[in-house]
Amino acid sequence: MNKGVLFVVSAPSGAGKTSLVRELRASLEGFTVSVSHTTRPVRAGERHGQDYFFIDHAGFERMIDEGAFLEHAKVFDNYYGTARATVETALTEGHDVLLEIDWQGARQIKALMPETVGIFILPPSREALESRLRGRGQDDESTIARRMRDAIAEMSHYNEYDYLIINDHFETALEELRAVVIAQRLQAHRQSARWSGLIANLLG
Repeated sequence: MNKGVLFVVSAPSGAGKTSLVRELRASLEGFTVSVSHTTRPVRAGERHGQDYFFIDHAGFERMIDEGAFLEHAKVFDNYYGTARATVETALTEGHDVLLEIDWQGARQIKALMPETVGIFILPPSREALESRLRGRGQDDESTIARRMRDAIAEMSHYNEYDYLIINDHFETALEELRAVVIAQRLQAHRQSARWSGLIANLLG
């Protein structure tokens, strides 16, 4: 069976990563989006097991000790992590996997799985990023200031990724994200495995 492709998508908070990935999932079949574990509080509209697996700090740290994560990091005083078993099983079964993680997690995974395809999403400007953060209406001034500092630090790692997408116009960014996924699926070695019968017939 043709092994699946592991995609990691990273972006600073407010760059639109979650919305882009949601629309990608709705418009393109054939891959699994791995749901991460986190200790941060549930936000309005989020669902356990769909957006994240929400667990407490003690439970998360227990999973770390058990070696249950492919990667994990502490961001904004909360843990985020990707369960190893979920990803490895999906890839082995031939499913593509899409992870939404920060640069720390992406670096950990890339070290373990060099064939991972990394995609980084940037906002069109600092002003646009701050406007998006304020538009959420969830944070006070000190929190927004901290998120902006952390966003700048996050963006400095863009060159560790294979692809860079600027989310200025949403539909354009979505098309570019979709193009990356499709291009990876159309690589010759993957297509030759998927269409081995057809190729044998054509060349026979």
